[in-house]
Amino acid sequence: MAAYDALSRHKRAGQSFSDVIKAHFASGGVGADLLAAARQVRVDGDTLEISGQRIRIEGIDAFEKAQTCLDAKGREWSCGMAGRDLLSQLAAGIKVRCTGKAYDDYGRLLADCYAGDLNLGQTMVDKGLAVAFIKYTDTYAARERLARNNGIGVWSGSFLPPAEFRARQWAATTGTAQGDCPIKGNISDSGRIYHMPYSENYADTQINTARGERWFCSEAD
Repeated sequence: MAAYDALSRHKRAGQSFSDVIKAHFASGGVGADLLAAARQVRVDGDTLEISGQRIRIEGIDAFEKAQTCLDAKGREWSCGMAGRDLLSQLAAGIKVRCTGKAYDDYGRLLADCYAGDLNLGQTMVDKGLAVAFIKYTDTYAARERLARNNGIGVWSGSFLPPAEFRARQWAATTGTAQGDCPIKGNISDSGRIYHMPYSENYADTQINTARGERWFCSEAD
């Protein structure tokens, strides 16, 4: 926990450890060592949360938690939840180290992550529970071809690519949401939560404007 102690000395009053981590990553500081020592909280098949910082595993696109796929016999199964569960198992009880410096539009650190010596992004693709994010990098393209050729995971049946699933869910809500703004900004005991049209709890989330909750039109809002 030496890295944690080092960051503690740099933490100013009112500043979150997430902000400290970002600052140190931007400056090439000790942020990566803190991540190595931190407790892992699994979010979904391609996202981790460590010490309050959400981390998007770079180079892969996992299925959304609300997404289902079809197996070889045409039966529906929860490929999104299976991906989340696998990442949870891979990271359970072992030190996870993530290294990266860039952030996506959601404020997530884009990083390569390892559980011990295990490359988490590569393993998710190898197991057929994530696809290579070719739009941004071909890092795992060869691993995806191998999984596809061997009928592993989702490749044993049929599925919508995660990006297409998200696009369809977004299109389905646009025009029905308030003012064509489909993102639900919700306030809970955990703070502010933004529910995208493809998220697991989207349909059950109600907007209470009296509490300051509202609809958003884009991630930039």
